[in-house]
Amino acid sequence: MPRFAANLTMLFTERPFLERFEAAARSGFRAVEYMFPYAEDVDGIAAALAQLRLTQVLFNLPAGDWGAGDRGIAADPGRREEFRSGVARAVDLARRFRCARLNCLVGKRSEAIGEREQWRCLVDNLRYAAGELAGSGITLLVEPVNTYDIPGFFLSTSAQAIRLLDEIDAPNARLQYDVYHMQRMEGNLTQTMRLHVGRIGHVQIADAPDRHEPGTGEINFAYVLGQLDAQGYDGFVGLEYRPSGRTEDSFGWIASMGYVSS
Repeated sequence: MPRFAANLTMLFTERPFLERFEAAARSGFRAVEYMFPYAEDVDGIAAALAQLRLTQVLFNLPAGDWGAGDRGIAADPGRREEFRSGVARAVDLARRFRCARLNCLVGKRSEAIGEREQWRCLVDNLRYAAGELAGSGITLLVEPVNTYDIPGFFLSTSAQAIRLLDEIDAPNARLQYDVYHMQRMEGNLTQTMRLHVGRIGHVQIADAPDRHEPGTGEINFAYVLGQLDAQGYDGFVGLEYRPSGRTEDSFGWIASMGYVSS
C-alpha cells in the first residue's frame, strides 16, 4: 500500500508555511515533503517535525534564484562552487531534519554553452553530490521535468535520467519519478515504472494536464498506484498537486481507492 507524503509547497497553501505541518498531521499524514527550506524558519521546521512526529521525506538541493528564473544550477559550468556550497547546506539541514533523500533540479539548457559541456558538468556535479550525501546515508534523487511547465529544462525524460544515473554510477543516486511530469512528456507510465522500479527512489503524483488531485484529469491512478504496489515499490508517494479547491476537500480519492493518508 502506498505511503503518502503531503507536499507542503503545493498543499495547505491557505496557511502560512509552518502551520501546514500541523494541518498535514490533522489530515492523517505521517510524512511530508516540500521544495525548499532555505528561506524558511528552519528551527520552526525542526520543532514541528519533532512535535508532530512527522517524517521529513525529502526536499530539493538549492536551485539558484527561483524568483529570477533559475530552476537548478547543476548543469551550469559557471556555478560549480555555488552548487557545491548548496550541497553542503542541504546535507546539514537533512541531518537536522532526519531527511533521507535530497532531490536535484538540474536546471535549464543554455544556448550560450554547448550541450555536451553542460552534460559533463552535470555528471561531475552529481557525482560530487552523491559522494557528499553518501557519508550521511542520504539518497540523491534526480528528477526529469516536463518542458511545458519549464521550457528548456535540461532533463525531461526518464531515459535521459537513467542515462545520467548510469554515468554517475553511484549506489545512492536514484530516479525521482514524477507521474505528472512523465505523463506530459512521454506517457507509458506503468511500463516505464516496471522497467525502472529498482532504480526509483521516490514517486510524486498529480493528475494531468492541470496538475490537480487524482481524479481530475486523464490518469487512471487506481491502476497506476496498484501497479506500483504490484511491482514492489516500497518508497513514498508525494502528493505534489495543486488542489482544485480547499486542500482538505482534495483527499477523497485516497479513501475511494482503498488507501489511507498515512
